[in-house]
Amino acid sequence: MTTTTWTISDLAHEFGITPRTLRFYEDQGILSPLRQGTQRIYQPRDRARLKLALRGKRLGLQLSEILRLINMYESPMDTASQLKHYQAVLDEHRLRLERQRQDLDQTLQEIQAQLDICHNMSEQLKTEAR
Repeated sequence: MTTTTWTISDLAHEFGITPRTLRFYEDQGILSPLRQGTQRIYQPRDRARLKLALRGKRLGLQLSEILRLINMYESPMDTASQLKHYQAVLDEHRLRLERQRQDLDQTLQEIQAQLDICHNMSEQLKTEAR
């Protein structure tokens, strides 16, 4: 029985990322490919970890959170505690994003108020010039 393996180019192409990104994830301990000379050979474990890392990135999680979650699933912990930890991470991240959204909404309101002032002043100058 043969195990499917991938090169750095294979995975980069499949996931739409650069080889540099794969090397970065390797440096961070997310991936650990085998080596044949200078060539990296990625195993199914690496591919699964990469998929999880990219999902975490899309969710906006920090790299340390992503690595902790990935490693948690490879530990002998029970599923219930893993799920509880994952929910806690997601809840915390959601709250952080909601605070950022509130900040953005407030900033956009302030920008609109300033634009309204500028528009009113511009109209007033036009009226005075007539």
